[in-house]
Amino acid sequence: MTQPDIATEPAGHSRRPLSAPVLTAMVVGTMVGAGVYSLPSSFAASTGVYGALVAWAVAGGGMLALAFVFQRLATARPDLDSGIFAYAKAGFGDYVGFLSGFGYWTSACVANVTYWVLIASTVGTIAPVFGEGDTVAALVLGTAGIWTFHLIIQRGVRRATLINGIATVAKLVPLALFIVVIAFSGFSWDTFTDNLAGDPSLGSLGDQVRSTMLVTVFVFIGIEGASVYSRWAKRREDVGRATVMGFLSVLAIFVAVTMLSYGVLPRAELAELRQPSAAGVLEAAVGTWGAWAIGIGLIVSVLGAYLAWSLLAVESLFMTARSGDAPRFLDHTSARSVPTRALLATSLVTQLFLLVALTAESAFDFSLELTSALAILPYLLTAGFGLKVALGDRRLAGPLAAAAVATVYAIYLVYAMGTTYVLLALIIYAPASAIYAYARRERGKRVFTAAEAILCALATAGAVLGVVALVAGWVSL
Repeated sequence: MTQPDIATEPAGHSRRPLSAPVLTAMVVGTMVGAGVYSLPSSFAASTGVYGALVAWAVAGGGMLALAFVFQRLATARPDLDSGIFAYAKAGFGDYVGFLSGFGYWTSACVANVTYWVLIASTVGTIAPVFGEGDTVAALVLGTAGIWTFHLIIQRGVRRATLINGIATVAKLVPLALFIVVIAFSGFSWDTFTDNLAGDPSLGSLGDQVRSTMLVTVFVFIGIEGASVYSRWAKRREDVGRATVMGFLSVLAIFVAVTMLSYGVLPRAELAELRQPSAAGVLEAAVGTWGAWAIGIGLIVSVLGAYLAWSLLAVESLFMTARSGDAPRFLDHTSARSVPTRALLATSLVTQLFLLVALTAESAFDFSLELTSALAILPYLLTAGFGLKVALGDRRLAGPLAAAAVATVYAIYLVYAMGTTYVLLALIIYAPASAIYAYARRERGKRVFTAAEAILCALATAGAVLGVVALVAGWVSL
């Protein structure tokens, strides 16, 4: 994946260097990261083959509709750059736009935590001191990684292009190896048919599908990669094409990895595999070298994905500040045009979430699910804005249908995430209102409209309830 060099060009620069293939690579690169390597056990813990097929149909259909929304908005509203944040702000006002941008930024920070947890867990197979990414040694490793990449980006993104080039190959080669080897030598039809139905203890088919939704959201995060950098595209229409083509390519990979795994091990054994579970599946099929191949490819791939997501997080926070909805000090670039203060904030928050994740029962699952929970609101607002735009031009039935499906899908995701993660998301979202209020006062603007004040009060009440629930033990990490 070749990342746009946001750190070597001033914001608003007229040069638009990114072609459709490069934008497509950005979408694929940001979506193919840690999540795909966790799919075998994550799905097996929730459902069997039937449930997995339904889950991918629901998630694939919903996310494809969202991809079409991004495609439509890229051409219908070419005045809006930076994707998710800009769409929410244009559709629902400054405060909601800020919450969308803040949520997207924090979800990217938490997503980066999953990378360090997964790297430590992978290394933990040969060095038990790292455990499953949940030990003090894992914390030290993750901390060193966070600040090493901070320095790399601070020195200018062009210095990091070699990492991205290696990561592009590392992402695809191990996955291609996994799919080809399992399909032609490790797949057992008898094992696959034994796994058709999930265990009755997993609940109804609907419950099983619901329990996979946060996993599917996590692996699909990055679908907006081209949209976030829309201001760098050579042609606006390339943004939408890249989003759809990148999504379809990645969907095929995700479905193949999930379904082939059911033909290697019984569902219960798949569910018990340590992360990255794709390594355990390939090891069961071909021996120890399979785990090594996946492990090495994963580490290099995740390092590249971490760089990509750090850039997305920095860009999101920087553009929120540049628009006047985040504190002015974040709208700052160094002599090398690096948004250094937005970068520092991103690294500090990632470090904080790494500490929090290690207190959870499962550091990886907690990070994955919280990332998804935080990303759902930005996706819902994008779908809602797409529906709003489509209703303004009812002559185009296709965009209206896509926006309606995407909106219903996003609402279903809110239901699927469950009470625990709704409350945890609110605990993170609500304090952001203070940052927004500070930024508005700093610029002499009115803080809240009447409707926004009510929304802020509701979010704050939800956050208070979430804190009480955590302290009382009603919900746990």
